Amino acid sequence: MLELTVNATRHAVGADPDTPLLWVIRDELHLTGTKFGCGIGACGACTVLVNGEAVRCCSISIQSTNHAAVVTIEGLAAMAGGTSPLSGVQSAWISQQIPQCGYCQPGMIMAVAALLSKKRNPTDADIDAAITNICRCGTYPRVRRAVRALAGA
Repeated sequence: MLELTVNATRHAVGADPDTPLLWVIRDELHLTGTKFGCGIGACGACTVLVNGEAVRCCSISIQSTNHAAVVTIEGLAAMAGGTSPLSGVQSAWISQQIPQCGYCQPGMIMAVAALLSKKRNPTDADIDAAITNICRCGTYPRVRRAVRALAGA
């Protein structure tokens, strides 16, 4: 049995140690906010935080996250410590009207949360380096506005 802590709750997981973290999150823990996109870690739809780092969980095994602290989109607001059901990043997403189809948004929000936890006022180069998630709807200018609004807060 492997042990995962997801959104501050400890779980004993009996899946094969090579199982991608994404499938444990979605299929065993029933947290479906984390999306499957490409399966090779390229698109970022499956981004979660592992020990505070943005990680594409479709391409890492649960064995590599044994005893790690994993945060999904469902746990982001609680991780921020507020009483709101939304984190600051999620609220900025709404105020900047970012979502269109919305499929990539949970992963992108997690990538932005990781960036802002390390750099409160990131440069455009920092944003470009950290937010490599793919959005077919082209919401990148709105994402940049949201990051700028959060940095100014």
